[in-house]
Amino acid sequence: MYKAAVMGDWDSIYGFSALGLDTFRVEAETSAEEAADTLKKLSQSKYEVIYITESLAKRIPAEIDKYRLMPSPAVILIPGIYGNTGDGLKAVKKSVEQAVGSDIIFGNT
Repeated sequence: MYKAAVMGDWDSIYGFSALGLDTFRVEAETSAEEAADTLKKLSQSKYEVIYITESLAKRIPAEIDKYRLMPSPAVILIPGIYGNTGDGLKAVKKSVEQAVGSDIIFGNT
């Protein structure tokens, strides 16, 4: 059975455990190297979907890019309690453009 995980600061992710997702606390004090290592370990486990808060994703963009073209795990950016930066929507838009060859969500701009 495949699992889903959520990475980010505790205040943003603790509610996901009630939905049955495994949560992995990565606070602002955690180094980018440790955060990238956590993502790598999760990707090597049975996690098919890994949600990452947008604020954490900004700290480890190179590590996240490694999974962008891989079939699994799906790494999905989500807003945290500190607000929506729009990075999650941009990532979805980019994925759609790569899959179909054009921006079918917002039209070609």
